Parts: sequence; structure tokens; C-alpha cells
Amino acid sequence: MRLVPLHPDFGVRIDGVSIADGVDAPTFDAVREAFERHSVVLMRDQTLDDEALVAFSQRFGALEPVHTTLANEKRVDYIARIGNVDRDGVQLRSDHPRVRYLRGNEMWHSDSSFRETPALASLLLAHEVPAEEGATEFVSTRAAYARLPESMRAELDPLVVIHDFVYSRSKVGPGVVTDDHAAMLPPVRHRLVRENPVTGERAYYVGSHARDIEGYDEARGRALIADLMARATRPEHVYRHRWRPGDLVIWDNRAVLHRGQGFDPDRYRRKLHRTTVAGLGPTLTVG
Repeated sequence: MRLVPLHPDFGVRIDGVSIADGVDAPTFDAVREAFERHSVVLMRDQTLDDEALVAFSQRFGALEPVHTTLANEKRVDYIARIGNVDRDGVQLRSDHPRVRYLRGNEMWHSDSSFRETPALASLLLAHEVPAEEGATEFVSTRAAYARLPESMRAELDPLVVIHDFVYSRSKVGPGVVTDDHAAMLPPVRHRLVRENPVTGERAYYVGSHARDIEGYDEARGRALIADLMARATRPEHVYRHRWRPGDLVIWDNRAVLHRGQGFDPDRYRRKLHRTTVAGLGPTLTVG
């Protein structure tokens, strides 16, 4: 097992581990340690079906059901289908409602920050990817927090931020979120600064779902959120991942923002499957 850095600030590629062949406890512990220390972990050439992906993901913790499937189809599913290929293998075109909805993923965000118990980790496995386009970008809000002046860190540490799914998806266009879906996901309160319990390092918790700062007027709060986003996402701080089939990327939603890069759904097929590991509880009580 070998670790290769992906970016000076964060992220490693792990070579020498095949999940399909089985991962013993010491090897998994090393993967989990890399996740805690480096925030983004890439493992290439992983040949996993959905069942194997779910089983490996559950070793990190309990999985979140996919909220869109729960809201729209009233059933539990742990595999989120990212891209423009449906369950039957049919390519969805640019005018399909699901393709329009997924354009929200092209904004910088942390998965499930709109839940009262937000996500710990996401595991995204590539099945089909365009020869060009469709990359995913990542930044570390842990590294961004460390770069802040001490006076600004002191201002941020006690603040609470409101995350709102309907607010973020409204930026995509009207009618993207159904009434039933919106009712499932009311705005939630989170700590603006979160601490990793393993490393003790802190990160600020923002993204496209972050709507307001509690106790600040709207203009001041949104200006602060925009400033923090801009600091984290400067080009030199971005790791851009160009996918190839068999890539599995695991990232820490407590300390990483990501966004999908656009692609032409009328020209290309893009099929990635994601699981999401739930956190331990609301950030105001467990961090």
C-alpha cells in the first residue's frame, strides 16, 4: 500500500489496494486514517458493483438514503446515480428534468450539509465517463481555515450558519424541487467552524447550501460566506480530478467542497455511483 499526494494542501492516491479482493481490518484502518488526515482519497481500478460499493461504504458508518429517491419515489436507495445514464442504461439528454436537476452539483458544495445530521463521507465510483469534460474539482476548507488571519478565525469560531437545500437548488431554475421534496428538507443550523476529532484540525463549513449567518443581517452574512468561498476556491487551491472508469474517490464532507464540471449530455454518457455516509449527529452537539 502506497500513498501518493494529489495536491500540496490535501488528498492522496492509495495504490496497492483492491476492494473487490477484500479489505482486512488493518488495511481498512489505514484507508480510514488517510481519509482523516488527507480529506480526499483516490483509489484506481476498483471493479465494484453496487452491492460491493455499499458494503465497503458501510465500514465508514451508517449510510444516508438518497433523498431524491425517497422524496420522489417513496423508497429507500443508498446509491445516488450521478450523470445522465438511468437505471436501464438509457442516456438522458440535456432537456431531461434529472439532468437539469443535477446541474446544481456544478456549484461548490458539501454533500448533505442541508441535513440536520450532515454527511461524514462520500464515495463516488466511476463506471462510464466522457473522454473529455466532466471532471470533478475539490478544495480543502481545512487548509483555507488555516490560511486565515488569527483575528478572522476568532470571529468565525462561535458562528452558526444556516444551510438550505431549497435556497441552493433555486439557483438552478424554477420548479427543480418538488413541494414534497422541499418539505422533507427544511433549513438547518450548523457550526460554521468544525473540528476533526482525530486530528484536531478545524475547517469552515460553507458551500452553495449555506444561506445566512445567524445573528448577521442578510447582506453581511452572505458577504462573509462569499468571501470564505472565494478564499477556499482560488485556482491554486483546487485539485481537479479527471475521471477514468474504476476510479473511486472518497472525501470528507466536513472539510472539503467539491463541484462537478459541466459536460455535454447530448454527446457523452457519464455514469458514476455514489454512496453517502452519515455523520454522528447535529454539528451543534457533536461537531
